Amino acid sequence: MGRKVTVATCALNQWALDFEGNFQRILKSIQIAKAKGARYRLGPELEICGYGCWDHYHESDTLLHSLQVLAALLESSITQDIICDVGMPVMHRNVRYNCRVIFLNRKILLIRPKMALANEGNYRELRWFTPWSRSRQTEEYVLPRMLQDLTKQKTVPFGDVVLATQDTCIGSEVCEELWTPRSPHIDMSLDGVEIITNASGSHHMLRKAHTRVDLVTMATSKNGGIYLLANQKGCDGDRLYYDGCAMIAMNGSIFAQGTQFSLDDVEVLTATLDLEDVQSYRAEISSRNLEASRVSPYPRVNVDFALSVSEDLLESVSEPMKWTYHSPEEEISRGPACWLWDFLRRSKQAGFFLPLSGGVDSAASACIVYSMCCLVCEAVKNGNQQVLADIQSLVDEKSYTPQDPQELCGRLLTTCYMASENSSQETQSRATELAQQIGSYHIRLSIDPAVKAVLGIFSLVTGKFPQFSAHGGSSRENLALQNVQARIRMVLAYLFAQLSLWSRGVQGGLLVLGSANVDESLLGYLTKYDCSSADINPIGGISKTDLRAFVQFCAERFQLPALQTILSAPATAELEPLDNGQVSQTDEEDMGMTYSELSIFGRLRKVAKAGPYSMFCKLLNMWKDSCTPRQVAEKVKRFFSKYSMNRHKMTTLTPAYHAESYSPDDNRFDLRPFLYNTMWPWQFHYIDNQGLPLRRKTFLYVK
Repeated sequence: MGRKVTVATCALNQWALDFEGNFQRILKSIQIAKAKGARYRLGPELEICGYGCWDHYHESDTLLHSLQVLAALLESSITQDIICDVGMPVMHRNVRYNCRVIFLNRKILLIRPKMALANEGNYRELRWFTPWSRSRQTEEYVLPRMLQDLTKQKTVPFGDVVLATQDTCIGSEVCEELWTPRSPHIDMSLDGVEIITNASGSHHMLRKAHTRVDLVTMATSKNGGIYLLANQKGCDGDRLYYDGCAMIAMNGSIFAQGTQFSLDDVEVLTATLDLEDVQSYRAEISSRNLEASRVSPYPRVNVDFALSVSEDLLESVSEPMKWTYHSPEEEISRGPACWLWDFLRRSKQAGFFLPLSGGVDSAASACIVYSMCCLVCEAVKNGNQQVLADIQSLVDEKSYTPQDPQELCGRLLTTCYMASENSSQETQSRATELAQQIGSYHIRLSIDPAVKAVLGIFSLVTGKFPQFSAHGGSSRENLALQNVQARIRMVLAYLFAQLSLWSRGVQGGLLVLGSANVDESLLGYLTKYDCSSADINPIGGISKTDLRAFVQFCAERFQLPALQTILSAPATAELEPLDNGQVSQTDEEDMGMTYSELSIFGRLRKVAKAGPYSMFCKLLNMWKDSCTPRQVAEKVKRFFSKYSMNRHKMTTLTPAYHAESYSPDDNRFDLRPFLYNTMWPWQFHYIDNQGLPLRRKTFLYVK
């Protein structure tokens, strides 16, 4: 007799504190899993309350409402005759834990607390939870009265425990535990656990999917077994986008792959696998079996329930498959687009307002909105009723059905070219052409009257009138004149976002989109409270290099020829006077470094944890064929001087889609001072002292 089991995992678009919506999505996933024949269903980490509750975890209300949702799930007829594995916070003996609660037929079988908490980068789990540190030990958890009355249980096992059914054994990991050096799945597998589950709250970053898939396949390749990974998807209420990628693997191969980017709120994966294949795979690995003979056993909770059925001879099993990855350009096209969709529908605004400059960055933001419109039309075409209901609510038309992305873009996106006397005809033409091709409602205006009015007030009060450097002014005057243009654009952006739909007789307001990329934010190459100040920024976590590749991708994928002219033009802020009608200012000249160099500085600073001297040492080798030690030293010192001088701008940085490992987001990801000694006297002096002997050696060698 075989042991064929059908198991289900899922990706759910949960929302922090949306207990009603989260409850309905959990129920729907269980219903789908049962309809597909599954006898076990795994859900994402903290799915009941939503992963991103952050400091709301400290509130007793969050615990109370999570228990109420659990009670409603236990009571529902939908959850009968299937083992349900859900995530929620649990308070045990006055300590708060991030837990898996596993139940069957109105009985809680066990509660498994998370043992390794994510506490780096975007994560602060140790702020809200305590890890369970007692390996292979359990205690009795006293159920709250509302659950005692329902389950007729007073206590349930709580701790590092596995579940033994009639035909197999199931063990739990929770997100971060898969990424740790001593993952629990190793010892659980050695102790005979055949099905490992992982409930995750794992966010998207460019090129991250490969790592996640490799970890899962390697977990089952070395030790055999079945591995289920569930994940959150969508925008949970902040900068992160959780990218699904639910999967089922066995013995080193993938058997089910979930989507990474989708507008479906509920996605359920199932696979039918033969546990005899696990047994035979493990039995021939002698090194594994020697380890298994010495492993300490896990406490088991026994349940009178089987995942397999007695007569399964004719039941077909799932076939292995090859994981299909998105290119980075596809990831940018879809990830931020899904994030914008969640933000738009959940904020209940009527669309977006985007200052469109004719440059690469704002064009990239426009393309992401257009990609979102394509995804919405595709989802509606495929029968997604939730997306249809959401878009009908957004445009305030109950009979509306979107079919053409350009037509939808005209409803949801208002673009605006804000010209000044320093703007060129070329950038205005590029912005207009792109707006026409994506279908956005486009506005053209001049900011000159507002700029003159503001400068007129200053002149009236002080008796002075500042001049650009090109007209004999000082660098301080030159910078101030650039900044006043940039800040007036921000004021106008918010005015038009609030009232442009009203002026057209349409209900609602617009979310203002920013277009500062991660490299410019890192260096502070932006004006504080200019158009980089917005409600949200879809490209704020993406490098200039990746954005250019993405715009090229969009030119081909969406047939937008205007993007080719935008890509071929030099990047410029157009805040200084034109020179005979031509642009006299470029971004890279202003910054004193290239975008490619800036990306390297960013990764070394954040990912490699390099200060000025460490960065100098690393770059000596990286750039040895193109720069002298003196040139490397000057580049490093220029970067750190400008970075530290402008670090205060990060405190007001627009919330941006997190996609890059060196994001300078001051609010959560990159916690550093914003008042520095920008001269870095000790550090720069040490670089100079080390660099001088190197220059002499280099000179003698060349000679």
